[in-house]
Amino acid sequence: MNSFSEPIERELDGLLSLVADGDKRAFGRLYDLTSGKLFAVVRCVLKKPELAEEALQEAFIKVWQRAGSYEAGSLRPTAWLAAIARNQAIDLKRRFSERMADRAEELEAADSVPVMPEADVAMDLSRLKKCLKLLPEERQDMVLLAYYQGWTRDELAAQYKRPATTIKTLLRQSLTVLKDCLDG
Repeated sequence: MNSFSEPIERELDGLLSLVADGDKRAFGRLYDLTSGKLFAVVRCVLKKPELAEEALQEAFIKVWQRAGSYEAGSLRPTAWLAAIARNQAIDLKRRFSERMADRAEELEAADSVPVMPEADVAMDLSRLKKCLKLLPEERQDMVLLAYYQGWTRDELAAQYKRPATTIKTLLRQSLTVLKDCLDG
């Protein structure tokens, strides 16, 4: 998080002191001054905006609770606030990943009646594998990462060092090839 100007840093020092005393108005001013930059910090860790918003809210709750532990002069207020926000984002990301893993385990353990007989599923998978081979190897990997592993276009863009819009186009083209193959 880029530091604010020195006068604003001093104001933040004072606001944190007032927040430590339970001053709600000072907390509102602190929020107004820093929430934008702290949201940017959180978004570096969490790609989903709704998770980032949740992490930011939790970070400000921690700021309210821990303002008394901030020691003016020992650390810039923006650095202290950014550390709380970043740690909160990391904690939330970890919790979200654990929830997703638990959910996957629940789905695997669920005793459900198969929608299709196993022979039909095996035949469909065999057809899908043959159709996937029509795609260049890189696109096969992109499709599997996106639709089997749940990667976002931004994650794929970083992996393949291409713009997200290009990844979107490649995925759309690949799905058209797969659909035509499976329908044919």
